[in-house]
Amino acid sequence: QVQLVESGGGLVQTGGSLRLSCVASGSIFSMYAMGWYRQSPGKQRELVAVVVTGGTTTYADSVKGRFTISTDNAKKEVHLQMNNLKPEDTAVYYCAANPYFGTQSFPYWGQGTQVTVSS
Repeated sequence: QVQLVESGGGLVQTGGSLRLSCVASGSIFSMYAMGWYRQSPGKQRELVAVVVTGGTTTYADSVKGRFTISTDNAKKEVHLQMNNLKPEDTAVYYCAANPYFGTQSFPYWGQGTQVTVSS
């Protein structure tokens, strides 16, 4: 079983920055992939950024150039540096983790952290 705990959300003005962190614990030695998703009211959960063992990253088009995902696989941590935030970035951000090499889905999720960007 894997537990994910997120931190770093909050309220920020347009153009500001936040750094989200997620720490995984449990009986897993390392992670194959970790990532961040977000969900706004009335919308489906969407991918923000994912990093796979080896360093391959994927970003949503809407955050490219503004957000950076990083990971410490040994510590089972993933971070999301969010710069130049916009009101449309307002959402609950969820950490996701996949310890199973070569698989595509994320079986483990955090509880979410609220990010609110004021205009």
